[in-house]
Amino acid sequence: MNEDQTKGKWDRFTAKVKQQWGDLTDDDVKKAEGNKDELIARIREKYGDSKESIAKKFNELMED
Repeated sequence: MNEDQTKGKWDRFTAKVKQQWGDLTDDDVKKAEGNKDELIARIREKYGDSKESIAKKFNELMED
């Protein structure tokens, strides 16, 4: 998979994440810089969800 394909998949994934967690801003996503763990941490800060519940939802979003 080349860099453009990876970026495209990340962009689609983050669009789904922003739909799921509506208070998450574009800036929050940009600060994560493609790092899923950093994105989970930002969601936890805003929503207080557990890491496990966020990771489970991430897996569901990736399957869609």
